Amino acid sequence: MQHPSITILGIDPGTSLMGYGIIKITGHKMQLVEMDTLNPGKGSDHYKKLQLIYNTVSGLIIKYKPDVFAIEAPFFGKNVQSMLKLGRAQGVAIAAAMRHGLEVTEYSPKKIKQSVTGNGNSSKEQVLKMLQRLLNFTDDPKHLDASDALAVAVCHHFQGSILSQNTGGKSKGWEDFIGKNPGRVTKK
Repeated sequence: MQHPSITILGIDPGTSLMGYGIIKITGHKMQLVEMDTLNPGKGSDHYKKLQLIYNTVSGLIIKYKPDVFAIEAPFFGKNVQSMLKLGRAQGVAIAAAMRHGLEVTEYSPKKIKQSVTGNGNSSKEQVLKMLQRLLNFTDDPKHLDASDALAVAVCHHFQGSILSQNTGGKSKGWEDFIGKNPGRVTKK
C-alpha cells in the first residue's frame, strides 16, 4: 500500500541571510529534500532584497511544490530597525506563499527548538545535531540559518502529528486532548 506524501517548506526569514529547508513525509518516514540559504548581502538596497526574497520563495514553491509553508516568527529584540527589517522579510515570504495558495503557519523560535530537541533553550548547534539524526545526513550547512529553516519544517511536521495522533484532528482544549490521549498523560 502506497502512503500519501506531504512536502513542507520551512523558512528562517532574514534580509541578510534567509534559510530554507524542505522535507517530504511519506507515511512515518521523514526525508530531507533541500536545505540552503539565500544571501542577499548586507549593503544592497533593502527593497531589492525583499524582491529577491519574494522571488526566491516563489521559485522554491514552483520547483518543489510544497503542500504547506511554515515560517519562524520574529523574536522580540532591542533593535527596532532590525525587527522592522526582519518583519518585512517575513511578510514578503508569507505573501509569496499565500500567492501560491499555501497554508501558512508560524512558530516561535522557542517552540521550534522544543519540538525538534525537546528543549526550547537548545543552541543552534544542538538543533543541527538532532536534525542530522532525524533526517540521516552528516554534512554541516555553510550557515546555520539553513538548518534553522529545516527545523521549522520538522517542527511543523511534529506539531501536525501531535494534533492528529489519536484525535482525528485538532483538539478543542486540554480536557479534549487528555480525554483522547490518556496514555500521554504522566503524573508526578
